[in-house]
Amino acid sequence: MTEPAPRITLRPGELVGLAALVAVFVGLVTLMVTRDLIFSVIVFGATFVLDLITLAMLMLAVTPNKPADGERQPDTKND
Repeated sequence: MTEPAPRITLRPGELVGLAALVAVFVGLVTLMVTRDLIFSVIVFGATFVLDLITLAMLMLAVTPNKPADGERQPDTKND
């Protein structure tokens, strides 16, 4: 069996990292504005979860192997 490409195995980590980065930014902005640590941690957690759900739904909507409308399928024969 062939191993998946390294790019494919890194994809979930990249999505979680991006969600965490956005959540950290929103949490820090909330902390600087309100100066309430508990509230900023709650906002961080909520933002992280919402970002993960949004990114997961967007990744489900993308089908990388499906050709666009009007495009031909590439020939897979090796003559």
